[in-house]
Amino acid sequence: MATTTLLIPTPDGQADALAAFPDDGRRHPGVLLYMDVFGPRPRLEEMARELAGHGYFVLVPHIFYREGAAPLLELPEHIGEEERPALFEQVMPFYLAHTDERVLTDADAYLAYLAERPEVADGPVGVVGYCLGGVLALRTAAARPDRVAAVAGFHPGALLTDEADSPHLLAPKVTAEVHFGIAEGDMTPEEFGRLNEALEAAGVRHGNEIYPGTQHGFTMADTSAYSPEGTRRHWDRLLPLLARTLTH
Repeated sequence: MATTTLLIPTPDGQADALAAFPDDGRRHPGVLLYMDVFGPRPRLEEMARELAGHGYFVLVPHIFYREGAAPLLELPEHIGEEERPALFEQVMPFYLAHTDERVLTDADAYLAYLAERPEVADGPVGVVGYCLGGVLALRTAAARPDRVAAVAGFHPGALLTDEADSPHLLAPKVTAEVHFGIAEGDMTPEEFGRLNEALEAAGVRHGNEIYPGTQHGFTMADTSAYSPEGTRRHWDRLLPLLARTLTH
């Protein structure tokens, strides 16, 4: 796999990003991979490289670029339960500043960048997100149904809220096929049912699951939440979804 760091022009500046892709001189479908709240780091590069190995051009933008280039936080090699609260406290201002308006402005820039890369095949893209990235993936798909054919979110952030802009209310705008792999405890059975009902009512193809024996962050091998079984299930769901929906 080839990897490169790059800068993506946006209306607010330049987003630093990582790309991973097969080094074979061919064009491959594009995948936009949204980070979790802790941001770009070796684990995300590792996951991007693994996904690229299945025949995709994977773009991982640093969504908090307005606050400075990554890394914004000095992260330990392993994020345990003791370290987590202080890290969340540091990152929360960046998270709160990342408004829906910024999400959609940036999404247009990321999708435009993928469309312009010579290594990326014509056709729709997939959008994958972890933690808060799961919500960003859904918002991106709703805003650009013409460009997004697959949405996957793993241990996603709050997909259902009581607010008027709750992500699940975007379902009628989504034409992509959707999979959310949800950690035990991240949603009540009632919330999980409401999410599925919203997608079904909108005619959105989906295969959401609550992954048994997992906790929030289960794909992140550099944290205490890591679940090898949950991560394997995540690949078992993600790779067929992309294969079904993106042109090879």
